[in-house]
Amino acid sequence: MDFRQALKEKKKIVIKIGTSTITYPETGNINLDKLEKFVRILINLRNKGREVIVVSSGAVGIGRNVLGFTKRPKEKDVRQACAAVGQGRLMMMYEKLFAEYSQLTAQVLLTKESITNEVCAANARNTFDRLAAMNVVPIVNENDAISVDEELYGNFGDNDTMAAHVAALVEADLLILMSDIEGLYTDDPKDNPCARFVHTVGKIDRELEEMGKGAGTAVGTGGMATKIEAAKIATGAGADMVIASGDNIYTINDIMAGKKIGTLFLSCGSGYTGKNELAPEREQFRRQAKRMKKEAVRKDTSEKNTSEKDRSIKQVELGGAYYGLRAGNW
Repeated sequence: MDFRQALKEKKKIVIKIGTSTITYPETGNINLDKLEKFVRILINLRNKGREVIVVSSGAVGIGRNVLGFTKRPKEKDVRQACAAVGQGRLMMMYEKLFAEYSQLTAQVLLTKESITNEVCAANARNTFDRLAAMNVVPIVNENDAISVDEELYGNFGDNDTMAAHVAALVEADLLILMSDIEGLYTDDPKDNPCARFVHTVGKIDRELEEMGKGAGTAVGTGGMATKIEAAKIATGAGADMVIASGDNIYTINDIMAGKKIGTLFLSCGSGYTGKNELAPEREQFRRQAKRMKKEAVRKDTSEKNTSEKDRSIKQVELGGAYYGLRAGNW
Protein backbone atom coordinates (compact mmCIF):
# COMPACT_ATOMS: atom_id res chain seq x y z
CA MET A 1 0.00 0.00 0.00
CA ASP A 2 1.23 3.51 -0.88
CA PHE A 3 0.75 5.33 2.41
CA ARG A 4 1.64 8.70 0.88
CA GLN A 5 -1.10 8.41 -1.72
CA ALA A 6 -3.52 7.46 1.05
CA LEU A 7 -3.11 10.97 2.49
CA LYS A 8 -5.21 12.25 -0.41
CA GLU A 9 -8.24 10.55 1.11
CA LYS A 10 -7.94 11.98 4.63
CA LYS A 11 -11.13 13.77 5.64
CA LYS A 12 -10.51 15.31 9.07
CA ILE A 13 -7.20 17.15 9.29
CA VAL A 14 -5.54 18.98 12.18
CA ILE A 15 -2.84 21.40 11.06
CA LYS A 16 -0.48 22.95 13.58
CA ILE A 17 1.43 26.03 12.49
CA GLY A 18 4.37 27.19 14.58
CA THR A 19 5.40 30.65 15.67
CA SER A 20 8.55 30.55 13.55
CA THR A 21 6.41 29.75 10.49
CA ILE A 22 4.10 32.75 10.67
CA THR A 23 6.48 35.43 11.99
CA TYR A 24 9.56 37.16 10.63
CA PRO A 25 12.66 35.97 12.51
CA GLU A 26 14.29 39.41 12.34
CA THR A 27 11.44 41.35 13.95
CA GLY A 28 9.02 38.83 15.46
CA ASN A 29 6.16 40.49 13.56
CA ILE A 30 3.49 38.44 11.79
CA ASN A 31 4.28 37.44 8.21
CA LEU A 32 0.94 38.52 6.75
CA ASP A 33 1.82 37.29 3.27
CA LYS A 34 2.42 33.74 4.52
CA LEU A 35 -0.57 33.84 6.87
CA GLU A 36 -2.83 34.88 3.99
CA LYS A 37 -1.53 32.01 1.83
CA PHE A 38 -2.09 29.62 4.72
CA VAL A 39 -5.71 30.69 5.05
CA ARG A 40 -6.22 30.32 1.29
CA ILE A 41 -4.86 26.76 1.46
CA LEU A 42 -7.25 25.92 4.30
CA ILE A 43 -10.21 27.33 2.39
CA ASN A 44 -9.26 25.26 -0.64
CA LEU A 45 -9.07 22.11 1.49
CA ARG A 46 -12.56 22.86 2.75
CA ASN A 47 -13.71 23.38 -0.84
CA LYS A 48 -12.52 19.83 -1.51
CA GLY A 49 -14.71 18.53 1.29
CA ARG A 50 -12.08 18.30 4.02
CA GLU A 51 -12.73 19.28 7.63
CA VAL A 52 -9.84 21.35 8.99
CA ILE A 53 -8.88 22.33 12.52
CA VAL A 54 -6.06 24.82 13.03
CA VAL A 55 -3.74 24.75 16.02
CA SER A 56 -1.90 28.05 15.87
CA SER A 57 1.06 29.16 17.91
CA GLY A 58 2.08 32.78 18.08
CA ALA A 59 0.14 34.43 20.91
CA VAL A 60 3.08 34.84 23.28
CA GLY A 61 5.42 35.80 20.45
CA ILE A 62 3.05 38.45 19.07
CA GLY A 63 2.25 39.77 22.54
CA ARG A 64 5.88 40.14 23.62
CA ASN A 65 6.65 41.97 20.40
CA VAL A 66 3.72 44.36 20.88
CA LEU A 67 4.73 44.96 24.50
CA GLY A 68 8.31 45.68 23.55
CA PHE A 69 10.16 42.55 24.70
CA THR A 70 13.04 41.49 22.45
CA LYS A 71 13.26 37.98 23.91
CA ARG A 72 10.79 35.42 25.27
CA PRO A 73 10.16 36.47 28.91
CA LYS A 74 11.24 34.07 31.65
CA GLU A 75 8.71 35.28 34.24
CA LYS A 76 5.45 33.34 34.23
CA ASP A 77 3.17 36.32 34.80
CA VAL A 78 4.89 38.30 32.01
CA ARG A 79 4.41 35.41 29.56
CA GLN A 80 0.77 35.21 30.58
CA ALA A 81 0.33 38.93 29.95
CA CYS A 82 2.01 38.59 26.54
CA ALA A 83 -0.33 35.71 25.70
CA ALA A 84 -3.41 37.71 26.69
CA VAL A 85 -2.39 40.60 24.44
CA GLY A 86 -1.15 38.46 21.59
CA GLN A 87 -4.11 36.06 21.39
CA GLY A 88 -6.53 38.86 20.60
CA ARG A 89 -4.26 40.23 17.88
CA LEU A 90 -3.76 36.77 16.38
CA MET A 91 -7.48 36.01 16.20
CA MET A 92 -8.21 39.41 14.72
CA MET A 93 -5.85 38.60 11.83
CA TYR A 94 -7.33 35.15 11.29
CA GLU A 95 -10.90 36.44 11.34
CA LYS A 96 -10.09 39.20 8.86
CA LEU A 97 -8.38 36.81 6.41
CA PHE A 98 -11.05 34.08 6.67
CA ALA A 99 -13.80 36.69 6.28
CA GLU A 100 -12.47 37.50 2.80
CA TYR A 101 -13.72 34.03 1.81
CA SER A 102 -16.94 34.32 3.86
CA GLN A 103 -15.65 31.66 6.23
CA LEU A 104 -16.60 31.72 9.90
CA THR A 105 -13.97 30.95 12.52
CA ALA A 106 -14.09 30.19 16.23
CA GLN A 107 -11.48 30.68 18.92
CA VAL A 108 -11.00 27.58 21.07
CA LEU A 109 -8.64 27.97 24.02
CA LEU A 110 -7.72 24.76 25.80
CA THR A 111 -5.92 23.83 28.99
CA LYS A 112 -4.56 20.44 29.98
CA GLU A 113 -7.74 19.97 32.03
CA SER A 114 -9.75 20.18 28.80
CA ILE A 115 -8.13 16.91 27.72
CA THR A 116 -7.35 15.19 31.02
CA ASN A 117 -10.67 15.69 32.80
CA GLU A 118 -13.25 13.30 31.38
CA VAL A 119 -16.17 15.76 31.64
CA CYS A 120 -14.16 18.63 30.14
CA ALA A 121 -12.93 16.40 27.32
CA ALA A 122 -16.49 15.37 26.47
CA ASN A 123 -17.59 19.01 26.41
CA ALA A 124 -14.64 19.98 24.23
CA ARG A 125 -15.38 17.13 21.80
CA ASN A 126 -19.04 18.20 21.58
CA THR A 127 -17.94 21.77 20.84
CA PHE A 128 -15.68 20.66 18.00
CA ASP A 129 -18.43 18.43 16.58
CA ARG A 130 -20.97 21.27 16.69
CA LEU A 131 -18.56 23.73 15.05
CA ALA A 132 -17.94 21.21 12.27
CA ALA A 133 -21.68 20.79 11.74
CA MET A 134 -21.98 24.59 11.47
CA ASN A 135 -19.09 24.77 8.94
CA VAL A 136 -16.96 26.82 11.30
CA VAL A 137 -13.16 26.52 11.33
CA PRO A 138 -11.77 26.25 14.88
CA ILE A 139 -8.56 28.16 15.65
CA VAL A 140 -7.10 26.39 18.66
CA ASN A 141 -4.42 27.51 21.08
CA GLU A 142 -3.46 26.73 24.63
CA ASN A 143 -4.96 29.18 27.10
CA ASP A 144 -1.52 30.50 28.03
CA ALA A 145 -2.98 33.38 30.02
CA ILE A 146 -4.07 30.94 32.75
CA SER A 147 -2.47 27.57 31.99
CA VAL A 148 1.25 28.27 32.36
CA ASP A 149 2.56 25.71 34.89
CA GLU A 150 -0.90 24.64 36.04
CA GLU A 151 -0.50 22.97 39.43
CA LEU A 152 -3.37 20.50 39.23
CA TYR A 153 -3.30 19.24 35.65
CA GLY A 154 0.01 20.57 34.31
CA ASN A 155 0.25 22.22 30.92
CA PHE A 156 0.81 21.00 27.38
CA GLY A 157 4.25 22.62 27.28
CA ASP A 158 4.13 23.14 23.52
CA ASN A 159 1.58 23.23 20.73
CA ASP A 160 2.95 20.08 19.08
CA THR A 161 1.72 18.05 22.03
CA MET A 162 -1.53 19.97 22.21
CA ALA A 163 -2.16 19.44 18.49
CA ALA A 164 -1.69 15.70 18.98
CA HIS A 165 -4.18 15.71 21.87
CA VAL A 166 -6.65 17.67 19.72
CA ALA A 167 -6.21 15.15 16.88
CA ALA A 168 -6.93 12.33 19.32
CA LEU A 169 -9.90 14.19 20.84
CA VAL A 170 -11.67 14.82 17.52
CA GLU A 171 -10.59 11.45 16.03
CA ALA A 172 -8.75 13.11 13.15
CA ASP A 173 -7.36 11.14 10.21
CA LEU A 174 -4.23 13.24 9.83
CA LEU A 175 -2.10 15.64 11.87
CA ILE A 176 0.32 17.96 10.07
CA LEU A 177 2.97 19.79 12.08
CA MET A 178 4.36 22.76 10.15
CA SER A 179 7.58 23.74 11.87
CA ASP A 180 11.10 25.15 11.43
CA ILE A 181 12.48 21.71 10.58
CA GLU A 182 11.84 19.63 7.47
CA GLY A 183 11.47 16.34 9.29
CA LEU A 184 13.32 13.73 11.30
CA TYR A 185 16.99 12.85 10.77
CA THR A 186 18.99 9.99 12.24
CA ASP A 187 21.19 12.66 13.85
CA ASP A 188 21.53 16.44 13.90
CA PRO A 189 22.49 17.27 10.27
CA LYS A 190 24.18 20.47 11.43
CA ASP A 191 26.70 18.47 13.44
CA ASN A 192 26.74 15.23 11.49
CA PRO A 193 26.88 15.57 7.68
CA CYS A 194 26.29 11.82 7.38
CA ALA A 195 22.87 12.08 9.07
CA ARG A 196 20.13 10.51 6.97
CA PHE A 197 16.59 11.81 6.54
CA VAL A 198 13.76 9.60 7.78
CA HIS A 199 10.93 9.49 5.23
CA THR A 200 8.55 7.07 6.93
CA VAL A 201 8.23 5.82 10.50
CA GLY A 202 6.24 2.65 11.06
CA LYS A 203 7.13 2.20 14.70
CA ILE A 204 8.43 4.60 17.33
CA ASP A 205 11.10 2.71 19.27
CA ARG A 206 13.84 3.68 21.72
CA GLU A 207 16.36 4.28 18.93
CA LEU A 208 13.98 6.70 17.23
CA GLU A 209 13.27 8.55 20.47
CA GLU A 210 17.01 9.06 20.98
CA MET A 211 17.12 10.97 17.70
CA GLY A 212 15.04 13.74 19.30
CA LYS A 213 16.79 17.01 20.03
CA GLY A 214 15.90 20.13 22.02
CA ALA A 215 14.07 23.25 20.87
CA GLY A 216 15.46 24.62 17.66
CA THR A 217 14.63 28.33 17.77
CA ALA A 218 14.26 31.18 20.24
CA VAL A 219 10.63 31.82 19.29
CA GLY A 220 9.33 28.27 19.47
CA THR A 221 9.06 25.91 22.42
CA GLY A 222 9.03 22.50 20.78
CA GLY A 223 12.00 20.56 19.45
CA MET A 224 12.16 17.17 17.75
CA ALA A 225 11.74 15.32 21.04
CA THR A 226 8.34 16.93 21.59
CA LYS A 227 7.33 16.12 18.01
CA ILE A 228 8.15 12.45 18.55
CA GLU A 229 6.05 12.52 21.72
CA ALA A 230 3.26 14.16 19.72
CA ALA A 231 3.59 11.40 17.11
CA LYS A 232 3.16 8.75 19.80
CA ILE A 233 -0.09 10.39 20.93
CA ALA A 234 -1.49 10.96 17.44
CA THR A 235 -0.55 7.59 15.93
CA GLY A 236 -1.73 5.81 19.06
CA ALA A 237 -5.14 7.44 18.51
CA GLY A 238 -5.30 6.26 14.90
CA ALA A 239 -4.09 9.37 13.03
CA ASP A 240 -1.16 9.58 10.65
CA MET A 241 1.20 12.47 11.32
CA VAL A 242 3.53 14.45 9.07
CA ILE A 243 6.33 16.77 10.19
CA ALA A 244 7.32 19.27 7.49
CA SER A 245 9.03 22.61 7.11
CA GLY A 246 6.88 25.72 7.18
CA ASP A 247 9.32 27.75 5.10
CA ASN A 248 7.15 27.08 2.07
CA ILE A 249 3.55 27.11 3.25
CA TYR A 250 2.41 25.41 0.02
CA THR A 251 4.09 22.28 1.36
CA ILE A 252 0.67 21.50 2.84
CA ASN A 253 -0.69 21.07 -0.69
CA ASP A 254 2.21 18.74 -1.55
CA ILE A 255 1.52 16.62 1.51
CA MET A 256 -2.17 16.34 0.65
CA ALA A 257 -1.22 15.45 -2.93
CA GLY A 258 0.69 12.42 -1.67
CA LYS A 259 4.16 13.75 -2.43
CA LYS A 260 7.15 12.52 -0.45
CA ILE A 261 7.46 15.59 1.76
CA GLY A 262 8.56 15.61 5.40
CA THR A 263 8.52 12.65 7.76
CA LEU A 264 5.38 10.51 7.81
CA PHE A 265 4.53 8.72 11.06
CA LEU A 266 2.05 5.93 10.34
CA SER A 267 -0.85 5.28 12.71
CA CYS A 268 -0.95 2.16 14.84
CA GLY A 269 -3.74 0.84 12.63
CA SER A 270 -1.89 1.25 9.34
CA GLY A 271 -0.84 -2.39 9.22
CA TYR A 272 2.72 -1.46 8.26
CA THR A 273 5.28 -3.93 9.65
CA GLY A 274 8.38 -2.96 7.70
CA LYS A 275 11.42 -0.98 8.81
CA ASN A 276 11.55 2.80 8.95
CA GLU A 277 12.31 4.23 5.51
CA LEU A 278 15.55 6.22 5.39
CA ALA A 279 16.86 8.38 2.59
CA PRO A 280 19.97 7.06 0.80
CA GLU A 281 23.32 8.24 2.08
CA ARG A 282 24.30 11.57 0.62
CA GLU A 283 26.02 11.35 -2.73
CA GLN A 284 29.30 12.90 -1.62
CA PHE A 285 29.63 10.40 1.21
CA ARG A 286 28.79 7.49 -1.08
CA ARG A 287 31.55 8.66 -3.42
CA GLN A 288 33.90 9.03 -0.47
CA ALA A 289 33.04 5.53 0.75
CA LYS A 290 33.66 4.07 -2.72
CA ARG A 291 36.95 5.93 -3.00
CA MET A 292 38.08 4.65 0.39
CA LYS A 293 37.09 1.12 -0.61
CA LYS A 294 39.04 1.37 -3.87
CA GLU A 295 42.07 2.70 -2.01
CA ALA A 296 41.85 -0.17 0.45
CA VAL A 297 41.65 -2.71 -2.40
CA ARG A 298 44.53 -1.00 -4.21
CA LYS A 299 46.63 -1.04 -1.04
CA ASP A 300 45.81 -4.68 -0.39
CA THR A 301 46.66 -5.59 -3.99
CA SER A 302 49.90 -3.60 -3.82
CA GLU A 303 50.92 -5.30 -0.58
CA LYS A 304 50.06 -8.69 -2.07
CA ASN A 305 52.09 -7.99 -5.22
CA THR A 306 55.00 -6.75 -3.13
CA SER A 307 54.85 -9.85 -0.97
CA GLU A 308 54.78 -12.13 -4.02
CA LYS A 309 57.69 -10.20 -5.59
CA ASP A 310 59.73 -10.49 -2.40
CA ARG A 311 58.97 -14.20 -2.25
CA SER A 312 60.03 -14.67 -5.88
CA ILE A 313 63.29 -12.79 -5.30
CA LYS A 314 64.02 -14.88 -2.24
CA GLN A 315 63.34 -18.06 -4.19
CA VAL A 316 65.70 -16.93 -6.96
CA GLU A 317 68.38 -16.04 -4.44
CA LEU A 318 67.99 -19.35 -2.66
CA GLY A 319 68.02 -21.15 -6.00
CA GLY A 320 71.20 -19.33 -7.03
CA ALA A 321 72.87 -20.22 -3.77
CA TYR A 322 71.89 -23.86 -4.25
CA TYR A 323 73.37 -24.03 -7.73
CA GLY A 324 76.45 -22.20 -6.47
CA LEU A 325 76.94 -24.89 -3.87
CA ARG A 326 76.52 -27.62 -6.47
CA ALA A 327 79.16 -25.97 -8.62
CA GLY A 328 81.56 -25.76 -5.72
CA ASN A 329 81.39 -21.99 -5.30
CA TRP A 330 81.91 -21.53 -1.57
